[in-house]
Amino acid sequence: MMRLERQVGFWLGALAVLMLVLYALGGVLMPFAAGLILAYLLDPVADRLEARGMNRLWATVAILTFFTLIFVLVLIVLVPVLVTQLVGFAEKLPGYVTTLRSLATDQGSLLFEKYAGGIFERLGIDPATTSPPDLQNIQSSLGDILKQGAQWIAGFLKSLWSGGQALISVFSLLVITPVVAFYLLLDWNKMIDTVDGWVPLQNRDVVRSLARQINTAIAGFLRGQSLVCLFLGAWYGIGLSMIGLHFGLLIGISAGLLSFIPYVGSLTALVLSVIIAIVQGWPNWSLVLMSLVVVGTGQFLEGNVLTPRLVGQSVGLHPVWLMFALIVAGSFFGFTGLILGVPVAAAIGVLIRFALAQYLASALYHGGRPEALTGPERLP
Repeated sequence: MMRLERQVGFWLGALAVLMLVLYALGGVLMPFAAGLILAYLLDPVADRLEARGMNRLWATVAILTFFTLIFVLVLIVLVPVLVTQLVGFAEKLPGYVTTLRSLATDQGSLLFEKYAGGIFERLGIDPATTSPPDLQNIQSSLGDILKQGAQWIAGFLKSLWSGGQALISVFSLLVITPVVAFYLLLDWNKMIDTVDGWVPLQNRDVVRSLARQINTAIAGFLRGQSLVCLFLGAWYGIGLSMIGLHFGLLIGISAGLLSFIPYVGSLTALVLSVIIAIVQGWPNWSLVLMSLVVVGTGQFLEGNVLTPRLVGQSVGLHPVWLMFALIVAGSFFGFTGLILGVPVAAAIGVLIRFALAQYLASALYHGGRPEALTGPERLP
């Protein structure tokens, strides 16, 4: 028991030191964390090329060169269009808010006059003694809500941009991240073997089993969900643009990026596309229906085809746990926390399940002799 307490104390202390370092150097560590994740994602490709006879160095060079070319091509093609749409959206946002407020109050008045009488009669209330609600107050309240929402979005984007500049410049991110990814990808297998050699021999089977489970969870989610995000961003962006929705590409790409967080991306695409479709096409509902078809089809493909095949159900990351981890990591450690939030959440989930299995087999749970564990979960 004393030995277990010392081990727990050591790892808790190491975790506390790591969190302090991340908190103090979060901005500086951002390109290194991005390079680490990039090297982790590309390592299986390097292993396959190496297995086919290619030298590790040349495999690393080929992979990062291809990745860099794709990234530069995306920047050249998409960034100017997205910036143009973002500027246009910011300019038209006040007009959208005003139009939506007017439509809501006017249509609300018509609905009240058309349906309120029948509802009040069923409730035993005389409609003649009931006057419509004060439309001016409703319009003022709704306007305040929409105005506050628009201000919150604008403030969030402003803080995100200024915070990103305060933490680290875009130039350093674009330059340092590929360099870090190159060296990590080149020496990835050596680093894993070195760390594996540090593990005590008597605990090596347990640690390796946990490491495999953590790797399965992280790889399954990161690689699979990245492909899901790419598909949804392209689907929403192209689909909404083809039906003629204003800022369709901006909405689609934003929703695709936010799809990394469960349900957030699809909800973003749904709300923004429907709001803009209402304002743009009123009183014609065809644009709204087409937007619903695009978003609904993308959500169906994500839930029934993409996620089960690319992500799978064995990664052990519950959507609520994932959202909680990302929010907490982002709040404390900024962009670095968002980058490392998913791997850390996956690792913590595996460790919690392992600790729970140990507890359920312990004398503390059974009130007597502990139940014998077999396999890699058994502690020596």
